[in-house]
Amino acid sequence: MVAIIKTEKLTKSYGSHRGIVEVDLAVEQGEVFGFLGPNGAGKTTTIRVLLDLIRPTSGKAFVFGIETTADPVSIHRRVGYLPGEFTLYDKLTGGETLEYFANLRGGLDRAYQASLIERFDLDPSRKFKEYSKGNKQKVGLVAALQHKPELLILDEPTAGLDPLVQQTFFAVLRESVADGHTVFLSSHVLSEAEKACDRVGIIREGRIVMVDRVDALRDLAAHQVELRFTGPVPAAEFERIPGVSNVTAEDHVLRMHVTGPIDPVVKVAARFELADFVSREPSLEETFLAQYGQTAVEVANHGH
Repeated sequence: MVAIIKTEKLTKSYGSHRGIVEVDLAVEQGEVFGFLGPNGAGKTTTIRVLLDLIRPTSGKAFVFGIETTADPVSIHRRVGYLPGEFTLYDKLTGGETLEYFANLRGGLDRAYQASLIERFDLDPSRKFKEYSKGNKQKVGLVAALQHKPELLILDEPTAGLDPLVQQTFFAVLRESVADGHTVFLSSHVLSEAEKACDRVGIIREGRIVMVDRVDALRDLAAHQVELRFTGPVPAAEFERIPGVSNVTAEDHVLRMHVTGPIDPVVKVAARFELADFVSREPSLEETFLAQYGQTAVEVANHGH
């Protein structure tokens, strides 16, 4: 199977500024691939190279098996793109803007366009300059989705959207993937990737530091486990288990962090009289923290 997106040692330098360095990615058909990292890590640069809006310094990128610099037009025809900073003609209404894009595409399914406008609760009669950030984002999303593209490339797609609209957006993504389409989505909001993505690639300071399934990523972070015993607390039994750390005992309660598989802890716990067993699965947020330290997460959260 041909990867929908493939990059080989893709590098883009802006003079002395770092862009991206030897990025290797492969995105398969029908997956939602999350491209995660703090702002300034190189997410937008990668996307712009994929769309041939900028040219790589070295390395190659292919979309649908076509080299990006060879025939960008045939790639653009099959892609829906939402840039990170979506701005348009102030004097056009939302509806006119969508019309403009529809005509550029040579027409589209009107019923589908109307259903997106309704589901995103967008008022198409307002002028672009009157829209809030969230409503501008809705226009951008409908413009990217309305022609049912085979590949969606979305740069920070939920920026400015309220939670209900975000839910609608994720529902629309799932439908698109159910139709065999592919999604490449950049984000610095980890919970977003957790909801939407099958696999994620993490980029930091222009380099890919990890690519894995979302569920595998969670295994990297420590589960917080709390065991409540009916009798004395056998702390020493648990301290010996590989992957267990931060063991603290208080009254009848034993707390610990468990990295990796939790099975060995369960097996030891089963030998004792337990009143309760609580294990809290780490969020992607905590995983990120465990891997990349506090500063990366602060940058990832506070954004701009």
